[in-house]
Amino acid sequence: MIRTPAPTDSVIGPPTATLSTRPVILPAPERGDDLQVRVTAPGSGEGLPVVLFSHGFGFSMDAYGPLTDFWASHGFVVIQPTHLDSASLGLAPTDPRGPQIWRYRIQDLVTIVDNLDAVIAAVPGLPGRVDRSRIAATGHSYGATTASALLGARVLPPAGDAQEDFTDSRIRAGVLLSLAGLAGNDLTPIATQFFPFMNPSFEHFSAPALITAADADQSPLSTRGPDWWEDAYALSPGVKYLLTLFGADHAQGGIHAYGTVPQSDSDNPATVALVQRVTTAYLRTALQVDETSWPAMQQELAGQLEPGGRITTK
Repeated sequence: MIRTPAPTDSVIGPPTATLSTRPVILPAPERGDDLQVRVTAPGSGEGLPVVLFSHGFGFSMDAYGPLTDFWASHGFVVIQPTHLDSASLGLAPTDPRGPQIWRYRIQDLVTIVDNLDAVIAAVPGLPGRVDRSRIAATGHSYGATTASALLGARVLPPAGDAQEDFTDSRIRAGVLLSLAGLAGNDLTPIATQFFPFMNPSFEHFSAPALITAADADQSPLSTRGPDWWEDAYALSPGVKYLLTLFGADHAQGGIHAYGTVPQSDSDNPATVALVQRVTTAYLRTALQVDETSWPAMQQELAGQLEPGGRITTK
């Protein structure tokens, strides 16, 4: 599928037509099902950086097109796995892999990086055009939790182990959209009962990252307000940026799909466009495509009279 490029953007550069290939199959015998991925890449260009994208609970490699297609149109090879919790796979509630799906999700991203040459080779016209040394890990919601593990976040008991380190040195930076906050008294009883893996530690999350949080995202999983989604930004070491989206909820304007019936009153194409541009600008600078993109994006947003969000830095 080839998409028509939009007009040039002075902050993030001109878009280009993209090509998507799916499914690319990676053998994963320890997983119980082979890993299916979607690859979306620019139709032209050399030395292209790689962006891994982990979907939210129940989604698949075919979701989040408004975001992943946009990234690809601005120079990134975007690779999206279908995790075991995807509704498209139909795992039974009694499947013995259920309690460990959070681990399988992390391993899915590692499997892609381990087999990056095979993934690239499966896409016509892509071999020889990818820079394997520039990789970012990204995701939304459950996918943000998954991606954060490769950046240094850890999972505490009862599901995890504070000493277990999933950090992958091949990952240079992250973009984490709606990343869940702390557990303990901050979780509702249902979250504590059914999602024991939602007990993160950000103490070792030192890799550079952009975290996005919506100021109207009142989660049924947390006893706190929308500030819960800012915990990783506030509590992690290293250089971090926070994009706070005004008037948006968990869907961040509707980044999950094209042309669907609005999921809430806060679905907003302008919010989606803001997430697209801000995340792209960050990735362009973090992965050394253009060192001016991120400073220019920060300056532009700070100078708007009625911005759709705010970028803060620490």
